[in-house]
Amino acid sequence: MRLLLGTTVLFCLAASPAVAQDAAQADAKHHKVEFENDQVRVLRYTIAPHDKTAMHEHPTNVQIMLTDHNARVTTPDGKTVEVHGKAGQVAWRGPTKHIVENIGDQPIEGILVEPKAAPSAAKPAGK
Repeated sequence: MRLLLGTTVLFCLAASPAVAQDAAQADAKHHKVEFENDQVRVLRYTIAPHDKTAMHEHPTNVQIMLTDHNARVTTPDGKTVEVHGKAGQVAWRGPTKHIVENIGDQPIEGILVEPKAAPSAAKPAGK
């Protein structure tokens, strides 16, 4: 099954309530924390051609594709789906738990922005 990645469909598969498998810990080979504070965490992911991640999960996030994506996503129940996207696409993703396999001949790279809480009520500086 092929899906064109759009603004709502990007590896967006239901998360399992099982033990948390944070991407930066469970799959440090492919996921790196670039920035983190009390409001947000930013991850960079890179998957070499024909490489596969470990099973991991993500909370709700914004995905920014830095390269074209051609991947096979496998969920904990063993179901797979192919997903394809273009560099520059941005999407809101719900929580997900998966393995991602790069089925293309080029590396996959992107940024995930994970909000931690609702925005504070503080006024912006200068207001």
